[in-house]
Amino acid sequence: MMGVMSLLYGIVVYLIFLGTFLYAIGFVGDVAVPKTVDSGDHGPLSVAVTLDVLLLGLFAVQHSVMARPAFKRVWTRLVSRSIERTTYVLFASGVLVLLYWQWRPIPQILWQVEHPAAELALQAIFWAGWALVLLSTFLINHFELFGLQQVFARLLGLPSPLPVFKTPFLYKRVRHPIYLGFLLAFWATPTMTLGHLLFAAATTGYILVGIWLEERDLVAVFGDQYRQYRKQVSMLIPFPRKKADLQARMRP
Repeated sequence: MMGVMSLLYGIVVYLIFLGTFLYAIGFVGDVAVPKTVDSGDHGPLSVAVTLDVLLLGLFAVQHSVMARPAFKRVWTRLVSRSIERTTYVLFASGVLVLLYWQWRPIPQILWQVEHPAAELALQAIFWAGWALVLLSTFLINHFELFGLQQVFARLLGLPSPLPVFKTPFLYKRVRHPIYLGFLLAFWATPTMTLGHLLFAAATTGYILVGIWLEERDLVAVFGDQYRQYRKQVSMLIPFPRKKADLQARMRP
């Protein structure tokens, strides 16, 4: 019965995540949703900036703290390991919903691209960024990342999957294609308002800090295997590998 309940919990949380992810596309792109980064009541500038920064900070703290191994060791004394990831996803989705609801736009336009070809190119980059995020999650294990694999394993009486180091497809060119996709989606806009800039700049800062924390944890788990990977593959921008690195990889 607990396995069935965990599975139902995992499925419901996954659907909540899916809704918040799809809403994020409309929120950032200012399309197809009732409340976006540039729409709604904004009020005084000081209030808008303060509230928006607090919302972004809350997301960053929740996302980072709950992902750390030290927190998980304490947290799993209260929450079963099989639903730990699902619960993390639920909290992250809840914070995002709060951000969508309480976000205050700052509508002052900083720059606006009006050339049709340039506008189309920025829109293409925006959608490519979201596609990159989604594709990258499936390359590493989408359903484990969002907690479904763990609850299915509990239902079937299987052990929780152990961490495995792998670098499929895009991960051979950049270490963090998910974060790269978010950066493309957050910055590629024909109309950059002050509110959108605040959102993009704050999330970029969080991504850079998050990468540092995540890579520290990966080195702790995979040791020299990840250190070598970090030397050979760019963090976010897919620079060509150095000739020496290629020659070293080609040696028997």
